[in-house]
Amino acid sequence: MPSSHKSYGNNPIEKKIFRIVEETIKNHRMFEPKDSVLVGVSGGPDSVALLHVLLKISSGLSLTLGVAHLNHGIRSSDSDRDAEFVASLAGKFKLPFYIKKKDVLSYKKHHKLSLEEAGRRVRYEFFHQIAGENKYNKIALGHQGNDNAELVLMYLFRGSGPVGISGIPPVRNNLSQYGIIVRPFLGLTRHEIMDYLAVKKLEYVIDTSNEDTKFLRNKVRSKLIPLIKESYNPRIIETVNRLSSIIRSDEEWIEDIITPFYEDILLYSKEKEIVLSIPKLVRIHIAPKRRVIRRAIENTKGDLRRITFSHIASVIKLLERVPAFGSLGLPGSITVTRKEDTLYITSGEKVRSKTGPDLQNIERPLFEYTIHKPGSSPESLCIKETGSRLRFSVISPKNITDIQSAGQQVAFFDMSKLAFPLVVRNFRHGDRFTPFGMTGSQKLKKYFINNKISRTKRANCPVLLSANKIIWVVGHRQDEFGKVTQSTENVLKVQLSLA
Repeated sequence: MPSSHKSYGNNPIEKKIFRIVEETIKNHRMFEPKDSVLVGVSGGPDSVALLHVLLKISSGLSLTLGVAHLNHGIRSSDSDRDAEFVASLAGKFKLPFYIKKKDVLSYKKHHKLSLEEAGRRVRYEFFHQIAGENKYNKIALGHQGNDNAELVLMYLFRGSGPVGISGIPPVRNNLSQYGIIVRPFLGLTRHEIMDYLAVKKLEYVIDTSNEDTKFLRNKVRSKLIPLIKESYNPRIIETVNRLSSIIRSDEEWIEDIITPFYEDILLYSKEKEIVLSIPKLVRIHIAPKRRVIRRAIENTKGDLRRITFSHIASVIKLLERVPAFGSLGLPGSITVTRKEDTLYITSGEKVRSKTGPDLQNIERPLFEYTIHKPGSSPESLCIKETGSRLRFSVISPKNITDIQSAGQQVAFFDMSKLAFPLVVRNFRHGDRFTPFGMTGSQKLKKYFINNKISRTKRANCPVLLSANKIIWVVGHRQDEFGKVTQSTENVLKVQLSLA
């Protein structure tokens, strides 16, 4: 990449912007001469600034640019306004323009996702589709340093490991998709980008949903980071991004080290299925063991989104299972099945129905799901392993009927006492809880025995957890923790029904 930022203007802000962007492009080898680059432009400050910067540097690298815009349709007329703005921007520079309107709310409901995750999936599917159809080998997005720092803090809150803390990758090459994702602005801050836009007098649109603090990211951005800056570390963005960069480099190195372990443990790999040797897997240290399992899931699923530390821990428990048969359902239609000394990781397939010679003595498949904080509309979870469904909704205490007469199919919790995401999983040995109205905890197994609940029903019984604590033995008894009191302001209602 030629060091030519001096030719882009005399203003110090311009010089700084181009210097940092050129260094980022060079350090991560984002572009090669004659690359064809699809620029994702929402119309917001970051993507508008990115398009203008890429237009400036494109001649030096002989880049061919195109503009892509996805109209989410979430903000009705505002979404249409954004689309018109981006269309006029592409027209101004005589760039190819690709647009699509997608009903993200319907996609969210159909796939049972959060609004943020649904929007992300639809957006990336659109970018990769346009890139493939029009032969763009790179997709440039406007994520910047503040975005990365906010994401790292969110992952820290969720208890993520090094992969999450490594943040947003500057370059992401998903071999199953067309178009390598590049992010030339990751070395810039939001403040620097806004200064650049002001100096260049560039117009952009504002997405008001970015101010809605019911979304965790917006809360981190508007409340937590300003508090940390004021009271603890005024350079928190730079500090978090430095940590992210260090962890990312370490992760890349460690992943190379894990490859020989993975190849030795891998029995065979085919489309939508990977098979591992359990005797070899259980012999290695817990650290590479986790990474081998993660890689196998990623190679089957295509990514590791929604795969948490607890999911990997559940797979490891499956390896220790006696008898040596069982299955575990993971997010993204992933099934992990143990059959004696073999571990099958499959995608988009039903749980294997025959996992051993004596099915009567084998517990039902393990399962574990995460539940993010419901918004204004109810969220629904289908537990395919038990044929049941849980419906989560936030209500006012005034709308609660008599809790004592509500029945065993519904539970109410004080929202302020819960830690999201919640977890729904099957009953496991050693589980304890404090039955509603009692003091002191007891083993869940003892509760089942005392209440004459059969082994089959125990295996099918989901439990709801907040911060690793059981708060409801679903369909049976609520825990003392999280109970609604006179001071409760918002109530989480959870209702059990058949799927």
